[in-house]
Amino acid sequence: MSLNERISKVIEYSQFTPSEFADEIDVQRSSISHITSGRNKPSLEFIIKIKSRFPELLWDWLVTGEGEMLKSEVPEIKISEEQPEEDQVRTTPLPDLFTMMNDDDEFGTDETETEPALTASGESVIPTPDKAAEKISDSQRLETSPEEILSQVIGNQTNKIKRIVLFYENGKFESFEP
Repeated sequence: MSLNERISKVIEYSQFTPSEFADEIDVQRSSISHITSGRNKPSLEFIIKIKSRFPELLWDWLVTGEGEMLKSEVPEIKISEEQPEEDQVRTTPLPDLFTMMNDDDEFGTDETETEPALTASGESVIPTPDKAAEKISDSQRLETSPEEILSQVIGNQTNKIKRIVLFYENGKFESFEP
């Protein structure tokens, strides 16, 4: 059975008309017609909408056509009082925070903080810069204004300028040719 035939079977199972079914799973009415006629194949989103509206359908059947169409009802096993205690399922409650605190004799005691011993690792140690190096790096300007660049370039007339390009933060640029 093809996927299109399975969807036709789901529409039949739902007891809706194709247009009501389309409204029910929130898809266009024409898509139902195209899928049931075999013109189009349903998308994953289409199948998910069917499955979310009809949770009793089995995924395996809906996607591959294997197995049963509907989930079978598994009878629940009730624990009766007539069963021996070994057969009954016992649930143990999980401890809450306060019972855990009462069981902990050391709760609330101060822990001594010990610093971890320094061990040699394979990582290299980055030395801290000295004050002289900081003064040098502080004195160098990383950003210069376009006017400063132009004045530096104009002052250096040994080389001839072919073109000046300015790039702005917003991704635009300007090109100047003397």
